[in-house]
Amino acid sequence: MTAAPEADAPVVARLSTLDRFLPVWIVAAMVVGLVAGRLVPGLGAALGAVAIEGVSLPIAVGLLVMMYPVLAKVRYDRLDTVTGDRRLLGASLVLNWVLGPALMFALAWLMLPDLPEYRTGLIIVGLARCIAMVIIWNDLACGDREAAAVLVAINSVFQVFAFAVLGWFYLTVLPGWLGLPQADLDVSPWQIAVSVLIFLGVPLVAGYLSRRLGERAKGRDWYESRFLPVIGPFALYGLLFTIVVLFALQGDAITSRPLDVARIALPLLVYFAVMWAGSYALGKAIGLGYERTTTLAFTAAGNNFELAIAVAIATFGVTSGQALAGVVGPLIEVPVLVGLVYVSLALRRRWRTGAAHSTNGASR
Repeated sequence: MTAAPEADAPVVARLSTLDRFLPVWIVAAMVVGLVAGRLVPGLGAALGAVAIEGVSLPIAVGLLVMMYPVLAKVRYDRLDTVTGDRRLLGASLVLNWVLGPALMFALAWLMLPDLPEYRTGLIIVGLARCIAMVIIWNDLACGDREAAAVLVAINSVFQVFAFAVLGWFYLTVLPGWLGLPQADLDVSPWQIAVSVLIFLGVPLVAGYLSRRLGERAKGRDWYESRFLPVIGPFALYGLLFTIVVLFALQGDAITSRPLDVARIALPLLVYFAVMWAGSYALGKAIGLGYERTTTLAFTAAGNNFELAIAVAIATFGVTSGQALAGVVGPLIEVPVLVGLVYVSLALRRRWRTGAAHSTNGASR
């Protein structure tokens, strides 16, 4: 992924050739994964068997390759400018840990009242806040890399301590208060911590050490103009590999139940649209600039599908409706958030044009 060109350039012209055709590559990766999972006997089972502590190693490899280049781009000496922004941090915590889970709970019950397994799976997806793929969406949309690193780290800490508690609340306590059927969620903090360590900890440490050691040895100019362009494309290679593996794992389940997939997809579409648009509106209302508003929107709209799928499979089984709902999550999230990347880039130009007009008007 290349650095963002001038703000007044056309949106498409600001993207590299690789980025420009990103939707094509992603759709192709999804199709390849689904077809492979459907037609190759035992492929999904073989990929799923290569796991440690419930974490799929092929998916872990893809995510590590995807996240490392983006985290290597972060200027870690600027993180203090993010941690001091209480507006951003407060808005992110409210969106991710109050509004997001509550919205998914409401949508699941409103749209899937007759499908308890899928409903439970969607609620689990809503509890798993994104700590991996959101970094690449934010980078493609020219969001604030340092802010994304901080918000993802905060979500990771909250995830370890809050996921099981919120699962108990939304699946057992709140339905009981409302006179609705209840469900149980058996997940340990250790399982969540392992997911956080693999999907965020390893690439974060690698990215930090790369910048520190690279700048110390060659200087910042060499690091950013020579080293980063070499490793940058691997973020998208890792993304595409992850998508192929993910859909190959559940290709048969997705393609054999298209109507069920459609029922699950509807609340997910509403969820992503409301969370992203609402976050954008909130960011602008509290005075954040384009970069941090974009970061706020993508970190609030994205979900940690790796954790949601692992928890659903560990608790309810690999063939359960809960697991299928978890798998449908990225089936919908990936193309929707790719589309929102392009919407963000279009908003970026209008945002900056509006800011320039305001500045010119004030100077008269």
